[in-house]
Formats: sequence, C-alpha cells, structure tokens
Amino acid sequence: MRALSYRAAWWLPALLLGCAQPAPVREGHVTLQRQPVPGEDRPGQPQVTAAPLRDDRGCLTPAPAVPKAPPPPHHLSGQLGLWVAEMDPVTLSVRRAVATNPDSVFPLASTYKQAVLWALLRGIDAGRVSPRERFDVTRQNQSLGSYPFDGSDVRTLSERMIRNSDNTATDILHRRVGLNAVQDVADRLGLCRTRLILPTKAWWVAQTGLSATFNGTARWVGARGDEQRRIAALIDGDAQRYRADYVQRKLNDHFDHRRDDALDAQVYNLSTPYEFGTLVAQEFLRPDLSDASRRWQRDVMALGYGKSALTLTHQKRVRYVGAKGGNGWQLLTYSGYIETTDGHHLVYVFMQRGADQTYTMPNTRRAFAWINAALRDVLARPPTP
Repeated sequence: MRALSYRAAWWLPALLLGCAQPAPVREGHVTLQRQPVPGEDRPGQPQVTAAPLRDDRGCLTPAPAVPKAPPPPHHLSGQLGLWVAEMDPVTLSVRRAVATNPDSVFPLASTYKQAVLWALLRGIDAGRVSPRERFDVTRQNQSLGSYPFDGSDVRTLSERMIRNSDNTATDILHRRVGLNAVQDVADRLGLCRTRLILPTKAWWVAQTGLSATFNGTARWVGARGDEQRRIAALIDGDAQRYRADYVQRKLNDHFDHRRDDALDAQVYNLSTPYEFGTLVAQEFLRPDLSDASRRWQRDVMALGYGKSALTLTHQKRVRYVGAKGGNGWQLLTYSGYIETTDGHHLVYVFMQRGADQTYTMPNTRRAFAWINAALRDVLARPPTP
C-alpha cells in the first residue's frame, strides 16, 4: 500500500491525551514493610498479606503513602504524575518508593502497547495464536502513521509495535488476540482505573465524532465487564469502516477547531502512575509466560525507548531495561523496568497531560531528569528490612 502523507505526522506514534483531574498529592512518609516470601517463617513477626493489596471489590487499593518525589524540572508544565519504586522480585511488594500524584488518572498514549504484547504472548502460550501467522494491511486495519509491510509475521509486528510505536501493527495484534484479552491484563490485576481495551484507530474515530456507537451512548465512561466489552467491540467496528487518511483529516479538524478536553478524556486508554507501575512490575517479574515467551517479551521490550536516557545506564549499573513511551497533543508518557547489576528491581512511570507544548517530544530530556532524580532518591533510601 502507498504511504500516506500526514500534516500532523509528528504526533501520530502517540495515543493522545485526556483524563480526569489529578487527585491531591499524597505527602508524608510511612515505612513500607517487606512482605515475606510465601511460606517463609519470620520468628517474632506475624504473617502479613503479600502486596499489592485489593479492596472488597477486588480492586487494587490506592498507592501506599510514600515520600514525595523530588520536585520536577520547572520546565515540565501541565499536570504531572510519577511513580518510582524498588520492588521485591519474589513478593512484588514495594520495598521503597517516591511518588507525585500516584493515584491520578492520565492517558497512557503508546505506553499501553506493552499490554498488547503481554496479552499476545499469553495467547501464544495458550495455543490461541500461532507465531507463524502473517498479516496484510487493509483499509479496515490500517491506523494512523506508518505501517508494516504486507505479510509481516507476529514477531515482526510485535517489534514494530514497541520499537517503532507502529499503530497499525498494534491494532492488528490487539484485534487478533482480542480486545477483551488486552483489557484482561488490567482486570486480572485488579487495576480498576486502567482501561486498555480500545485499539488506536477506535479511539480516534470516537474522538472525531465518527463512531455512531460512541455518539449514541452515555454509558461508555463508566462501563465495566461485559458492558465495556460490548460497547468497545461496537466502537471498534465503527472504526474499521473508515480509511486512515479520512480519519486523519477529521482529527486535524478536531484539534484545529473543535478540541474538547472533556470529550477527549472519554476515549483514550487510561491508568494511574501507581496502577500502571503495578502492571509493569507484574509484567516483568511475574508474567506467567513460558520460558520462550518470556524471552520474546524481554527481547522486544528492550527495544523500547528508555535505557539510553537513564543515568544508571551511563554509570554501567544496568543489567536489563524494558521500556515504552508515548507522546501526543500536550501529552507525554514513559514507563520502564530496570534490573541493576547489584540486584535491584526498579519500575518507573512518568505521565504528563496538558503541557504548554502541543508537541511534547522535546520534554523527554526533562522527563528523564525527573525520573533519574527519583531513582537516585529511591536507591539512597534504606530499604525495608
């Protein structure tokens, strides 16, 4: 297929903006107790439940009260969220952490694509997806931005999804494994404020007013479970009726003339810094994948942007980094998992919305300055015993 020319191509790898207002910053400090390994006997201490904790609805409880993260660089504008933590690799409890607005909801942008990879590999392990399958780009499955060659196999698409942030590769894999399977990545972890279900083209079609389903319901934002799955499938069906270049023209018009933050907040995949940090920790430390799929996951996630921006890398203190970022209109996100040479397991999640800049990629250096400062702070604090 012939490549499309886009007037706003600089933001296309992103998955764009919109979310609820941040919750108040949680300040103060409490000691985060290390949870014992299941079955471990700790004389003189009562057995405690392994973190992370869930409420009576099965939802992950709010972030633990941890020290506030260092101040962000003053050039980082808009609403900001950060969660940086060292994790116990056995229990997945938080050993030490710092945060800013850890429970505020932000759009995920392309950072969400690692959940598609995780769901895909679960599908391969279960025999529902063959790694030898090949896919062509069609009018129905093409999303915005560049796209893969016809006949690309599953591994190629997974690499393009993470390394190139390819929206069409993502949507092909997202639909192949199933919208529900990607949302299940969050649901099985009790991440009740995290939405992963919509492919990229689906939310752009909803945002631009092209989805009759989205236009005709007030139930989407609060939908969960079967209702969420039903409405998402209908919105995605609407999306597949439109050519990518037509959606792009409508999206340009939306941002030029009809931008509506309240509407935009309803369409994107969302999470909080703490919930998504929990997902990242589980993704790398307890993915419940076969050895082959776990190697695939780690190799592909190592292609995502982040390692070169970490101070720990330049200090030669990094054994492995798996990372993914995303950007969009006034939006920037970064997440990552780090294994250090001296045995620390760290996660970071940075989120920005409502930035002064419409094109946010130049904020990357500032974002990682904040992430690196938080990592230094975490590693300088005494871990829980």
